[in-house]
Amino acid sequence: MKDFFNSLSEKDSRRYAAVEAQKLGRSGLCYIAKVLGCSRTTLYAGLKELGTLPEKKQDSRIRRKGAGRKGYEETHAGLDEAFLEILKDDIAGDPMNEKTRWTQLTHDDMKQRLSAQFAIQVSSTVIKKLLKKHGFKRRKAQKKETMKKVAGRNDQFKRIAELKALYQAAGDPVISMDTKKKEYLGNFYRDGRLYTTEAVIVNDHDFNSFATGVVIPHGIYDVQLNKAAINLGISRDTGEFACDSFRLWWYAQGKQDYPQARSILLLCDGGGSNSCHQYLFKQDLQRLANEIGVEIRVAHYPAYCSKYNPIEHRLFPHVTRACQGVVFTSIERVKKLIERTKTKKGLQVFVNVIETIYETGRKVCERFKNDMPIIFDCLLPKWNYRAIPQNA
Repeated sequence: MKDFFNSLSEKDSRRYAAVEAQKLGRSGLCYIAKVLGCSRTTLYAGLKELGTLPEKKQDSRIRRKGAGRKGYEETHAGLDEAFLEILKDDIAGDPMNEKTRWTQLTHDDMKQRLSAQFAIQVSSTVIKKLLKKHGFKRRKAQKKETMKKVAGRNDQFKRIAELKALYQAAGDPVISMDTKKKEYLGNFYRDGRLYTTEAVIVNDHDFNSFATGVVIPHGIYDVQLNKAAINLGISRDTGEFACDSFRLWWYAQGKQDYPQARSILLLCDGGGSNSCHQYLFKQDLQRLANEIGVEIRVAHYPAYCSKYNPIEHRLFPHVTRACQGVVFTSIERVKKLIERTKTKKGLQVFVNVIETIYETGRKVCERFKNDMPIIFDCLLPKWNYRAIPQNA
């Protein structure tokens, strides 16, 4: 206390002594005067000043006004104009949106041009402030632009939302299905970083001819329970493989989670192994519905809209993160890696291997094609239909 008291100015020291004396009541004057080595007269003066302090804070400036380092705007007149001038020849834009502009110049490039053209020396911090001031931010391209306008796109999204609400209210499963990117087994490079004691050395070229196998991860994601099954195929991504993956999920999880299910809503893309244009997929789907004895209602997402399929953003990114940087040397390693997939929201992932070899070039039965039992909806029938069990 005494050291702090001695470090203050005369006015501040007597006010501080008065504050400490007030804390101790009537006997505090003598005690504080003795501890701090000041007179009681000084304490009385401090108490008097405390009683006349203004309600609002006064100017507490110590240095004179205008002291200190000047801002870059004051020291470099016309800096904004000079900054825009050096960017003028290196700014590109979006022909479809006049507000979108970008530049490939680095901070060092901008500093050098300001120095060479206008004799202005500034730091990278000033360059960052100028970029922000004029609306430039560091961004990367976002894959959001739909490549093609599809008739009925918005109506199909509304229909999917309606179906999801109906199935969730009824307690029936809402399943999102899709195939993840095919991976080759072997000593091939994979994106991602790991903590290792030594460098991981892989082939300098990813030639498929050097692969020891292939793995095709097919996902079945339960939208309501936040549970998923990843079934790893070792052959080809066909409609038959997609239905076998769905069958495996139903007997392993779906039947136990939804013992009273009357219908299953299956959300999937419009192309690939579960294409909305293929009779083969519908034939395999009808056979599956007959086997499990439960109606399967399919709702396809329109073309160029697969990114809206729930499995794309609620399962696959987490699977990718669980496997990043690890070399896929065997199907067993891939299975163990994917089984580690989890999120803070409780995502559960179960992994199985389907060793069946699937053929390509299969032909749909003419009988099925002529007397197809699939029931198509009146609204957007190419994307919405039902496979009703024939033995029900």
